[in-house]
Order: sequence, then C-alpha cells, then structure tokens
Amino acid sequence: MKLITKSYILLLVIALSSTVKAQSNFEKQGAQAWMKGDFRTAVVQLEKAEAKDPSNVNVLKMLGYSYYQTGDFENAIAAYTRLIAQKPADYSAYYYRGKARLNIANSPKEALNQMRENFYTAAIKDFSKAMELSGEEDIQILQNRGVAYKDYGIFKSYKSKKNAEKNACIALFNNSISDFQKILTMQPLKKDVISLIDYVKAQIASLK
Repeated sequence: MKLITKSYILLLVIALSSTVKAQSNFEKQGAQAWMKGDFRTAVVQLEKAEAKDPSNVNVLKMLGYSYYQTGDFENAIAAYTRLIAQKPADYSAYYYRGKARLNIANSPKEALNQMRENFYTAAIKDFSKAMELSGEEDIQILQNRGVAYKDYGIFKSYKSKKNAEKNACIALFNNSISDFQKILTMQPLKKDVISLIDYVKAQIASLK
C-alpha cells in the first residue's frame, strides 16, 4: 500500500473515530465496509449517508475513494468535486480526482472518447494543485503527473504531423521527464522511474 493511501486511510480513521457518536447508521455501516475493503457495500451505504447529509466531508472522502476502488471513475470525480467544494484545501481530493481523470483518459468509454484531451489536461491540473496544497514535492504526485504528461504526449503524437504539433508533444514529454528527474533526486535508484525516463526519451526521438 502506497504512502499517500496509508496517510489517507489513517486520517479518515482518526476523523471517523472522533465523530462516531454523530454518525448516522448509513455512515457507520459504510465506514465499516470501507475499512474492511468492501468498497461496493461501502458505496451503497455511503450514497444513502450523503443523501441525508450532503455536507459531510468524511462521507464524501470515503465515497469518492470507494467509487475509485470499484472502477467507477466518473462518480469518483463527481464525489471528489463535491468534496473540494466543501473542503478546497484537501490535497488528497485533487490527487484522487486526478487519478480518476487519468484512468478515464487512458481507457475512455465510447461516449467519452472525444473528451480524452480534456481529461488529460484536467488530470495534470489536479496533480499540480495537489502538489501546491501538499506544500512539498511529493513523489507519488510527481510520478502520477509525470505519467499524465507522458500519456497525454503519446495521445497527441498519434495525430501530430506538422512541426508545431510535434513540438507540442515534445514539450509534454519534457515536462514528464522533469517530474521523473525530480523523483530521482530524492530516490536515485528508483528503477521504474529510470525506465519511464528512457521510454519517454525514445518517444521524443521518434518524433524527430
């Protein structure tokens, strides 16, 4: 389990334990399922809890994460958007909304295929906002943003024929490499990131 996920779960458990007396039955049942990793049951209960108390940020956090874990990325985006409206400084909400948007961009439903570029750019903005709010260069956020730049560059390269279009793709690839290199200043031997840099450099070479 990755660090940001551990922190996310720990903070939620603390928040839930401090408000246990005020929880509705739906929230309690949803929280119990959530902590067991039964995210489908959690969604059912947490949707009911949100209907009763739409401003409950703990419910929205658990619901957004549950949607994400069950692969319902559209509803995850919607839930995290509602959470951000209530708690705009919550960097984890931007991080997971960005991950959901990137998943849709890379595996779009037919109805969303024409919106892939919008999902890529929105994901990158979410990761950048998460980084800004976290107050540090978080390795997981950097890696996800680097991957988003890489994937967006590959997507655009399929249709790039003119020099200006190729240069736009190269700029995205260079942004990707920049994020990956920042990670290597903190973890120089991170093999997956070293491989990603080599892959992106090969993509740039193929455009020249």
